[in-house]
Amino acid sequence: MPLPNRVDPFGTIAAVPERGLFLGNRGGRFHREDRTIGRRPWASRQWICCVLSFKGRRRFPLMGRGYTELFFLDEVTALSAGHRPCFECRRADANRFAAAWARAKGLSRPPSAPEMDAVLHEERLISRSKRTWRAEAAGLPDGTMIAHGDKPMALRGNGTFAWSYAGYSPALARPTGEVEVITPPSTVAVLREGFGPVWHPSVG
Repeated sequence: MPLPNRVDPFGTIAAVPERGLFLGNRGGRFHREDRTIGRRPWASRQWICCVLSFKGRRRFPLMGRGYTELFFLDEVTALSAGHRPCFECRRADANRFAAAWARAKGLSRPPSAPEMDAVLHEERLISRSKRTWRAEAAGLPDGTMIAHGDKPMALRGNGTFAWSYAGYSPALARPTGEVEVITPPSTVAVLREGFGPVWHPSVG
């Protein structure tokens, strides 16, 4: 029986058998004793995206003591949901993310993890629901997720790829005009400054 630990681009947690390329958490444990999810699906503002294996560490069973494990199809999905690279297991990527954040916002130094977390927490949520925003499709960088109705789609090159828990569908043409953006604005700015997220191989 799958556990409720798979995250979609809207940040919603579902129980599906697929795992994905990345692990993550939201600052600690927020699941109940029976490993179901409570009303608030996070423990703190620290929403991170981690590698599946780091220094031989293993946790079994999943969703036990300590924190609630989450899984993402790829880093594009994790960023859309409002997570950022972990400074422990992905330090080089986290430093690149912070440096791009500083360039995007004209800061004199890369921000700390808590500084980015405070901004991202405001940008990813309205109460307990996903916050989205509007922008012109032409100005959005690769790795941005947009919503087509209730369907998440990723932008890459001239294409738009429909997302699923198993991977991406073949490309459609990139939309024109204004679209509903799922990825938080600050993360889109980081992507625009050259941070390249890891894609699932199904994108081609």
